[in-house]
Amino acid sequence: MSNLIRFEPMREMITLREAMDRLFNDAFTPSISATGGWQAPAVDLYQTDDEVVVKAALPGMKSDDVQISITGDMLTIKGEFKQAEEKKEKAYSLREQRFDAFERTFGLPTAVVADKARADFENGILTITLPKAEEVKPRMITVKAK
Repeated sequence: MSNLIRFEPMREMITLREAMDRLFNDAFTPSISATGGWQAPAVDLYQTDDEVVVKAALPGMKSDDVQISITGDMLTIKGEFKQAEEKKEKAYSLREQRFDAFERTFGLPTAVVADKARADFENGILTITLPKAEEVKPRMITVKAK
């Protein structure tokens, strides 16, 4: 007696789609890997009428360990978690603290004035404020009655 399995082509397509979704999620979403390795900081980017604001979560870092650069319409945040002096007599059973470098580059949504940018670092949150270029700021036009 043989078992017949009904062929369902949609089942294969769903499996392929799930694999592609996982691939894109893993490639473009900063996360903590199963081995504890840290890939990149979580970033929020938003606009007001006058500014583009970027907030990056960098807990445990110092402001001296962060570098920010703007090239054209690309913003790059680099940093390194530095390890305290290692003591050889310690025998770790578990070690999940991160001591590595990261670099994150992304496009800015509009033109900014890089020379007037400012960066503040408080309680592990890096806030970068980039003034918008004058030509992209909204302008109010007064309507005069005749």
